[in-house]
Amino acid sequence: MLELKNLCYSVPDENSGRKEIIHDLDLTVEDNRLVVITGPNGSGKSTLARLIAGIEKPDSGSILLDGEDITGLSITERANKGVGFAFQQPVRFKGIKVFDLLRIASGRKLKVSEACGYLSEVGLCARDYVMREANSSLSGGELKRIEIATVLARNCRLTVFDEPEAGIDLWSFQNLIRVFQSLRENIKDSSMVIISHQERILNIADEIAVLSDGRITAKGSKDEIFPTLIGTEAAQDVCARLK
Repeated sequence: MLELKNLCYSVPDENSGRKEIIHDLDLTVEDNRLVVITGPNGSGKSTLARLIAGIEKPDSGSILLDGEDITGLSITERANKGVGFAFQQPVRFKGIKVFDLLRIASGRKLKVSEACGYLSEVGLCARDYVMREANSSLSGGELKRIEIATVLARNCRLTVFDEPEAGIDLWSFQNLIRVFQSLRENIKDSSMVIISHQERILNIADEIAVLSDGRITAKGSKDEIFPTLIGTEAAQDVCARLK
């Protein structure tokens, strides 16, 4: 279980003061749940994702994983505790094969057959990708699914996806939704947090949390929150965006 308590985060502003991005934020993500955090642009969604992952450090407040305070832990230390993070734009690695990424992510002597299994789970033809380089020859959608495969290989307690729809085409997005639906159906002893304002991602959530001006202004089941967001900036359909 993830618990955020009284979390605050600010950055320097142009007047030599501080601009608060996250304000006294409280949020709980229970085990075996897919929670989507949404909100208008500039509300602090990606900043919150980076705080959970340890990329940024809060000014105050605490972050707990399974009751343990991990606020002061580094990215690596959090990863060792089971926190996974998927970037908006996955990193490309010249000279590193997809199999190597999966092996490193798993932290063990991964068999090629196991690596192929993870790739198949995210909808990729394993034999076409397992020995390819994770470089610019791959599309954004392919890299997104490979990154998700590395998350599967790590078997994380908590995985945070920061706007996974960013920079991919409609076909890749539709496949990405299918991947997340499959992950949700097979979630066990773990949790997923997705930062997104796309309706199709919101529609597969167990719970939705609405972030506005750095605060959680609403949180509840999909059936409770989703209808209130339709047509707002916090829920934008990807088809309309890509026309």
